[in-house]
Amino acid sequence: MPSPAPTTGLNLAQQEAVNFMHGPCLVLAGAGSGKTRVITHKIGRLIQSGVAAKNIFAITFTNMAATEMRERARGLIGRAAKDAVICTFHALGVRLLREDGAALGLKPQFSILDSDDVNSILKDAGGSVDAATARSWQWTISLWKNQGLNAAAATAQAGNDNERIIARVMAHYEERLTAYQSVDFDDLISLPLKLLQNHESVRQKWQTQVGHILVDEYQDTNATQYELLKLLVGGKDPAQARFTAVGDDDQSIYGWRGATLDNLKKLPIDFPALKVIKLEQNYRSTGAILRAANNVIGPNPKLYPKNLWSDLGEGEPVRVVDADTEEHEAERTVARIQSLRASGLNQAGPQFKEFRDFAVLYRANHQAKTFEKALRKAQIPYKVSGGTSFFDRAEIKDLCAWFRLWINNNDDPAFLRAVTTPKRGIGHQTLGHLGDFATKYRVSMFEALFSSSLGAVISGKALGTLHEFGREINDLEFRARHTLGAEAAKTFLLDWLKDIDFEKYLLDGEDSEKVAAARWSNVLDFCDWMSGRCGGQIDDAAGVSMAGEVKSLLEVAQTVSLLSTISERETNQNVVTLSTLHAAKGLEWPHVMLVGVTEGMLPFKLRDNPDDLPAGNASSALRAAAQEAASETLTTHLQEERRLMYVGITRAQRSLAVSWTRKRKKGREMIAAQPSRFIAEMGLDQATVKEDPREKLRALRAEFAQKALDGEAARALVR
Repeated sequence: MPSPAPTTGLNLAQQEAVNFMHGPCLVLAGAGSGKTRVITHKIGRLIQSGVAAKNIFAITFTNMAATEMRERARGLIGRAAKDAVICTFHALGVRLLREDGAALGLKPQFSILDSDDVNSILKDAGGSVDAATARSWQWTISLWKNQGLNAAAATAQAGNDNERIIARVMAHYEERLTAYQSVDFDDLISLPLKLLQNHESVRQKWQTQVGHILVDEYQDTNATQYELLKLLVGGKDPAQARFTAVGDDDQSIYGWRGATLDNLKKLPIDFPALKVIKLEQNYRSTGAILRAANNVIGPNPKLYPKNLWSDLGEGEPVRVVDADTEEHEAERTVARIQSLRASGLNQAGPQFKEFRDFAVLYRANHQAKTFEKALRKAQIPYKVSGGTSFFDRAEIKDLCAWFRLWINNNDDPAFLRAVTTPKRGIGHQTLGHLGDFATKYRVSMFEALFSSSLGAVISGKALGTLHEFGREINDLEFRARHTLGAEAAKTFLLDWLKDIDFEKYLLDGEDSEKVAAARWSNVLDFCDWMSGRCGGQIDDAAGVSMAGEVKSLLEVAQTVSLLSTISERETNQNVVTLSTLHAAKGLEWPHVMLVGVTEGMLPFKLRDNPDDLPAGNASSALRAAAQEAASETLTTHLQEERRLMYVGITRAQRSLAVSWTRKRKKGREMIAAQPSRFIAEMGLDQATVKEDPREKLRALRAEFAQKALDGEAARALVR
């Protein structure tokens, strides 16, 4: 293997970050400053310095980011990179729990519940049939878990009756998860933390394994993830902590799901020897775009001041487009796309005229609809980023329920889905009796199937059908465990689907044959994907390279719950992208249109919560304290919204247009709107940035029409 060249093509700040290896390091990587390049080069530098690849952990937040990092590391370093652990925080949590979760009472084959499962269990635990109520419980419980709280701690700190009710529901929910030998996504962080905190031998094992840990998007970590990181780097001397945190406080936009800038503030306190390195050279955007970004983020308080700069030249001025309504705004956005594709930019270099070069970014999902209509009318192809995940499709969830039951017979939610998909003559009444029996004897529903006394509550044909299902699951689990490699796995899956007549089940469940055929096509794609993993074609979800290594179908089934997309990366279709600002983070396009930039939308208006303030008979001191707290919350919210605007601006490479409307819909009403304060904060030259894309497009069409006429006239003269 050729020796890695860990600093080739890096600027001085990037080289410093790559070469600093003997203590805690914080790399402040501004937007577009090459943070992934630094991480992959540092992996190479660590290997070159003698750190075993298997002891290098690079942690990020999405499967897509982990896949990209893995590929880039291999491209740079070669085969030596294959043993490095490059994965998400949640995949790392799974790895810890699969290996050492027994200390917490977890079997290695525990199940990972998805959001639908959690919602269903919470409704049962709280005695509610209302999905919205269960979702609100789920949201609160998730925030508590991310703060490191369990039901007992949440009960102790509950501030009102609603929180006390949710804490009680959380206690019942925890009991059910234990009974089902299951965890939710938040548990994949909180339980590994509990494991390391309470079990010294496990902690020492993992601290020995971690030679160096690199954390991408560090500003997005929550309190639990930070504590987990501290325990993993371990050791008695903080100056010797072996980690590199890479992040940007100006891009912290996930406070609503528990991410906290406190983690950046704590680093120099917990690790006084922390080396701070700033990456300020931007390789993505022009000077005009970066100046607008720097101006917008300027009013926010700075943990570590920095100023992005670029040597890509001034470029096209940032444009501000005003519109009467959202429909008018969508028309102007489409006109801008058509205009740029027809004429390009008034600057040298590539003009980027493919549809994939354009993105329309907005604050909230509901804003997409108007732009979808306008793009369809103009026959412009598009995709809505962050749409339904492949694994969220009902037909895929049905199959995954069977896999979960093979792996973990105690998974009651998976049992209920598998036993009724396809239908086999087992009704709700039979399942109700089975559930009552299982609860009475404190066993799972699957275990209850084989009880000799079950015949006392369920008899006849239903009992026989349940026994047949139980034997089928055991047989499938045994065969899946011994099915190795891609070809055998595909044969197994297709034969199984034929045996349970799954294609007919899909056809019977749809009025449209076309829809049923599309769902069956998804199932076949899923089988190809699963069998490919058995052949070692794709990396394991826990970030361990399996290239060329054959796996059993049962092993692959264990990783499915962690994945969110069929390929872990969207195909690069030649279409315009519609995306929320949150979903756009980490991505970039030559041409970006930032739309709906009005007060109340960006920044998004905080809900008024007058009920949260003390009553009128409370002391003035108490009311003053409550108002001060409310003001602080508003300030924090505004700062995060400003960072969101900054993220939107810095997605643009060559051109940026920001649009706002004089009126916008609120429910069924049209209300007056004002341009966002962030537009003024961009500090643009108002004399040069006003633009009506439709006028430009009309002029272009007139110019093309005139050229066509001139051509006809010239041909007539020749004739």
